Amino acid sequence: MLTVLAFVVTLALLIVVHEWGHYRAAVACDVKVLRFSVGFGRVLWSRRIGRDGCEFVVSALPLGGYVRMLDEREGLVAPDERQRAFNRKPLWQRAFVVAAGPAANLVLAVLLYAAAQAWGVQEPKAVLGTPAADSAAARAGLRAGDWVRAWSSDGLDWQDIRSMSDLRWQAMQALLEGRPLHLSVSDRDGRGSRAVMLQAGAELSRDVDAQALNRLGLGTPYSEALLGDTVAGGPAQAAGLRRGDRVLAVDGQAVADAAALRQAIRAAPGTAMRWLVERDGRRLDIVVTPRAVEGARGAGTIGRIDAAVGGPVERVTVRSGPADALVEGARRTWKVCSLTLGMIGRMLIGEAALSNLSGPLTIADVAGQSASLGLSHYLAFLALVSVSLGVLNLLPLPMLDGGHLMYYLFEAVTGRPVPEIWLERLQRVGMVLLVLLMSVALFNDVARLLGLQ
Repeated sequence: MLTVLAFVVTLALLIVVHEWGHYRAAVACDVKVLRFSVGFGRVLWSRRIGRDGCEFVVSALPLGGYVRMLDEREGLVAPDERQRAFNRKPLWQRAFVVAAGPAANLVLAVLLYAAAQAWGVQEPKAVLGTPAADSAAARAGLRAGDWVRAWSSDGLDWQDIRSMSDLRWQAMQALLEGRPLHLSVSDRDGRGSRAVMLQAGAELSRDVDAQALNRLGLGTPYSEALLGDTVAGGPAQAAGLRRGDRVLAVDGQAVADAAALRQAIRAAPGTAMRWLVERDGRRLDIVVTPRAVEGARGAGTIGRIDAAVGGPVERVTVRSGPADALVEGARRTWKVCSLTLGMIGRMLIGEAALSNLSGPLTIADVAGQSASLGLSHYLAFLALVSVSLGVLNLLPLPMLDGGHLMYYLFEAVTGRPVPEIWLERLQRVGMVLLVLLMSVALFNDVARLLGLQ
């Protein structure tokens, strides 16, 4: 229920803000607005408001919206109203009205990020779990319990790392830009200090997707090797493991943290493992045999014990004052725009997988998860989707706002509008491209839900 409610609120807010941007810009340019619709299809609710009697509508299919303006290309216009028709307005005003929708989403993102920062966000502390053995983090000498305190792109100018989210963000930027990432780390208690440099290989930099940080070795924060709830009839319960058991060693090798334990389990499908477990002050030898399952995305056969692995993650509160929050909101919005455009560019040239595209099912799932984590996390999620919507609509594709802006650019350069026959052809091409994008996004959603990605 929370997932559905969070998804509905997300869609409604972002659609209304986007269309409100178009609407307010049109009113400012004295364009007569005929209808403001949230959704498409059958009208569920409508009301006429204002001196022009603009019809505000809620429709049955809530996957978008539109603002219908007076336009001679769409029907007859009374002679006394022609000066208020959209097509009669100067080029700069038409471009302003079209660009105002995506701009409203970006402004909303700044405010949402600022609100989340001012409210305060509980985030995992930047203490690392065990990196994968073949990862860039492991090669750089990072290990479980390292606390990342600062980052640098050149090893000279250092900036603080406030949380694991900060670290992941900087790591993703470094991957997209193909540059090294310098880190200043200490132990979990802040003692000692050393600098390391992460240099991702060319292959990892090309394949930037949702799992890139795991392959880099910065995917999980530190948590103790504690067991949580076990599944009835699963390998953990069959071996006699219980909630609260602390795993000290596996096959004679000390276990540094939960990430190391998960790696050991995954690497031993169907193989009996001897665990040294601490329970109520006693040490027990327990034989555990993970069951074999097929991993996602061609990972081969991996082990599972059907139990939660990992203790609570240490968290820190990240909070800013009002002025700093606004600055941080603007900075984060700009960086997310850059990251989004960079990812789209990489997908177009084949350097990033199309599996990064997400559709409504993933958005609904993440909306529910973020809402359950608290207001600040949900606000940050809303900001992220708002940026994505704004950037997507600015892409130079027919049917999108960016496509119309390209038409206006052509008109500004040539002094004449795009011919009607080309507009019709481009609209068809744009429709096909959008359907393809939506199909890929929906396929990715279903694949994620089925555990295939």
